[in-house]
Amino acid sequence: MPRLQAIAIAALLLLPIGADPALARNPPASSASTAHVYLLRGVLNIFSLGLDDIAVQLRAQGIPVTVANFASWSSLADEAAVGYRSGRIKTIILVGHSSGATALPDMVAKLDQLGVPVKLAIGLDSVFRTSLSGRVGRYINFYIANGAGTPVEKTGRFQGKLENVNVQDVPGVGHMSIEKNQIMQRKVISEIDAVVFGRSAPASPTQRPRQPGEANAVRSGTASTAAVQ
Repeated sequence: MPRLQAIAIAALLLLPIGADPALARNPPASSASTAHVYLLRGVLNIFSLGLDDIAVQLRAQGIPVTVANFASWSSLADEAAVGYRSGRIKTIILVGHSSGATALPDMVAKLDQLGVPVKLAIGLDSVFRTSLSGRVGRYINFYIANGAGTPVEKTGRFQGKLENVNVQDVPGVGHMSIEKNQIMQRKVISEIDAVVFGRSAPASPTQRPRQPGEANAVRSGTASTAAVQ
């Protein structure tokens, strides 16, 4: 049963809804060129090399990408703000792994203070509990509930949609491999493509919102998506 469940989870994470094959072959250049994806690595730049693979695939679609250590989040926010104000960047997307995921809420908050909107932010198994403030169109926190990962909490100053997704049952996933896992890489890229090109992102299983006091509760113990209202 666990093996069948894991296969089902992987299939649900990858299932496209109304994706257009023509768009996949010929992505619109204009929407791609005015987007920018910032990928934040974890400690020492040696534990998040799967982000480099994601960067290669995004660049192949014409999407500008910056890959940097999480410690650069503040200067990257300044850089993104300059690009946004100049009109060169219209869509800002953030992705972080491990300590990079921990830094994402800080980068979101700073960009909000600078008056710059973040369209999408994706965290991959933050090593510390984090809370969100500021504005972001959609914040997806992929975490491993039976490991070091924890759900992200929102503060009263947060505006946007927050989803906590437990991926502990995705085959082969772990804290050191989540950004290298091909299922997770495809999921991250599909979420980015949905924003940049207007494609439909893969569906995920649903989960009821966690109630106060529930410790990492997930429906049926599977990889789940919860939209925090």
